[in-house]
Amino acid sequence: MNPSTAPHHWLSKLEAFFGLQQRPYLPLRHRILRVFGAIWFRPYSIVSFEPRGTRSQFTVGKLLLWLFHFVGTALRDLISPFYRFVIWIFQPVELIKRACAHHVEAYIRKYQPQRAIEQAGVAMSKDKRIYIPMLIVCALLFFGVAQASLPLAGQWIFVGVCYLVAQLFRRMPERIAHISLTLLTLLILARYVFWRFTSSLDLESGFEIFLGYALVFAESYTWLILILGFIQTAWPLNRQPLALDSDPSTWPNVDVFIPSYNEPLSVVKPTVYAAKGLDWPIEKITVYILDDGHRPAFEEFAKQAGVEYISRPDNSHAKAGNINYALKHTHGELIAIFDCDHIPTRSFLQTTVGWLQKDPQTALVQTPHHFFSADPFERNFGFFRQMPNEGDLFYGLVQDGNDFWNASFFCGSCAVIRRGPLEEVGGIAVETVTEDAHTALKLHSLGYKSVYLNTIQAAGLATETLAGHIGQRIRWARGMAQIFRVDNPFLKKGLNFFQRVCYANAMLHFFYGIPRLMFLVMPMAYLYFEMHLLNAAAITILSYALPQLAFASYTNSIIQGPYRRSFWSEVYETVLSWYIVRPTTLAFINPKLGKFNVTSKGGLIEDSYFDADIAKPYLILLLLNLVGFLIGIVRLFFWNSHEVGTVLMNLSWCFFNLSILGAAVGVASEAPQKNVYHRVKMIIPAFIKLPGGYTINCYTEDYSAAGLTFAITDTSALRNFTQAEVGLSRGDREFLFPAKLEITSDGKVEARFMSLSPLQETQLIQCTFGRADAWLNWKELQTEDRALSGLMDVLVKGWVGYQRLFSWIYKGVQSAFSRALTGRKNKRRPLGL
Repeated sequence: MNPSTAPHHWLSKLEAFFGLQQRPYLPLRHRILRVFGAIWFRPYSIVSFEPRGTRSQFTVGKLLLWLFHFVGTALRDLISPFYRFVIWIFQPVELIKRACAHHVEAYIRKYQPQRAIEQAGVAMSKDKRIYIPMLIVCALLFFGVAQASLPLAGQWIFVGVCYLVAQLFRRMPERIAHISLTLLTLLILARYVFWRFTSSLDLESGFEIFLGYALVFAESYTWLILILGFIQTAWPLNRQPLALDSDPSTWPNVDVFIPSYNEPLSVVKPTVYAAKGLDWPIEKITVYILDDGHRPAFEEFAKQAGVEYISRPDNSHAKAGNINYALKHTHGELIAIFDCDHIPTRSFLQTTVGWLQKDPQTALVQTPHHFFSADPFERNFGFFRQMPNEGDLFYGLVQDGNDFWNASFFCGSCAVIRRGPLEEVGGIAVETVTEDAHTALKLHSLGYKSVYLNTIQAAGLATETLAGHIGQRIRWARGMAQIFRVDNPFLKKGLNFFQRVCYANAMLHFFYGIPRLMFLVMPMAYLYFEMHLLNAAAITILSYALPQLAFASYTNSIIQGPYRRSFWSEVYETVLSWYIVRPTTLAFINPKLGKFNVTSKGGLIEDSYFDADIAKPYLILLLLNLVGFLIGIVRLFFWNSHEVGTVLMNLSWCFFNLSILGAAVGVASEAPQKNVYHRVKMIIPAFIKLPGGYTINCYTEDYSAAGLTFAITDTSALRNFTQAEVGLSRGDREFLFPAKLEITSDGKVEARFMSLSPLQETQLIQCTFGRADAWLNWKELQTEDRALSGLMDVLVKGWVGYQRLFSWIYKGVQSAFSRALTGRKNKRRPLGL
């Protein structure tokens, strides 16, 4: 037998490893060449790339694009075999981890250590005298381990033991696992902090001392936010709705406020229609449009829709003043507030009011802000519904953690507030531009309780553009800085310790602008000027810094995984950091400088474009890091070849900055948004009633206020009809809507509504956006977070950003060249022609 065709031949194993189809009949030389090609070249690589267009259309610009693609894919192909080799090396490690996990889980099932922990907790709760001795012993052990001096080998052994312990705790029940991983992370962090302050700050020159201590300041800020965040989210409460009294006559009267300023009527209508469909006794609910835009069309619509209309004589204090004016002209015991683009589900009041009925001290019930349209990050990178939204961390985890400490915030919308306590604190707070959080702070300081229900009961529109997104966050940052300045939670009377921690963390979080900018420029101190900001060897720095970064990322990935992808916080902060530095600093110095700016919603983006004005800070920082990276490459081989570790460490830092900045630049490349009505993917039962009475039962694929998409196996019965009635249900009632039918090229059926009456518009919204189950399966497409995969995703998005940046530069150069060429031809044109 030919050895090359043996079933266990080494070449067959290589072919299987690289996913090649087995072809044993080929000569050995050809098979080796195929394996070599699989190692060094992948699909869509440089060997398969061809410029688009015909030969006659091939220009110099397309040649440049081809060269750019050539270089990028060549680098990718160069790295590919090493990446695969690393995967191959780590396969045994993964097998060992799986085996260990299997044994740990078997141990937990057999001995149930969580039960022993719970029993110990019960025993301690019965005899509280043991608390203080236990805390003292734990604190002594913690600080003893934190400051213990170890050689580098001992430090890595310690880190390895902590990692194995972390793997053990991760298999525990969720709450125990999270708290255990948090304590391990804090222990690793404490060792780094102790080493940082005692062994790395012996700097030489004055400027090195200044920059070195500035870096420590930035790091200290991150340590503080990490610790406060761990406390804040230590025990998410995960409340469930409470049932209402069985007798509806005892239910309270509710006023529904829908404030509006400059939003189009098309945005406000669905919210009003859905509010009219709330499941509540009709005599106990009143819907109000609070129009600060003083628009006759809105008043006319309110009369037509059968809701109340309130417009005040001035616009003082913006949204807060608008709501406070309405408070004086209404009388309901409870007030439900919705931003004019937040469409409530029919079950909103029945889900929330039970907690207010149960406890008279409960003044506020807040539900999440959910968005059925893509924000700039999701739309511009195309991962809408594939990974958590930017706000999911706050509304999914932080607010639930706040709820345990009775510190969940009022967020301005999707909430119910008891009128009495609200009037007791003087109405909605007007001293700051984040009136919602400030109002909650006042309520908590008077001893009132808040409730957070992590159940989506309303959905709205996200900001369309990056500029609008940044403007909204600037207002939040300015407002939180104002509250920290004028009503500091550390000094506010009436709050307990943990309420102070929750509010302080929410406010201090928005001061990340300066630390984030410092992290983006600090590698330049060494790469440009050879300044040493840490007086330690590179291997020592990595031995302490890398474990604490890795453990913090790992723990946050476990705790925050369902709500935020790893390393995406760095992208969000980088995008906003430059823009929030000035407003937070000025608001902290002079709180009266704040101004309320309304976030526009419902806009369109006709064509894609690169927002160079918004991206300007990122481009400057990117250029600084790129030049520093190139200088570092030169230093590695010529200038600082004796400090290879230090150069590599700063190059790695710089490369990470370049990836983050690339992602920031990528977000600034706006993708088109041409749909006035956003489509929501959802499968709900429906039917199509054809002329003549023939009915086809089907299911929707998506819906909007303008139409539906159906998935129908056999469309032959529809091909002779262009118009029909579409049927949807709400509870046990069915409603018909006239629509135009169109069969798409992929076999789906598009139904576009025709001239709906106001009653039909109301019924449509209540059958779609207002359904009680409208948002239950929203996250079913999201994948599980893993720290390294999150890092790789950020690196990929950074590369996409550079491709978009190059395309924008090329188009700009091409346009300038065309204008110059056109001008030259015009100058040469003879007079009179």
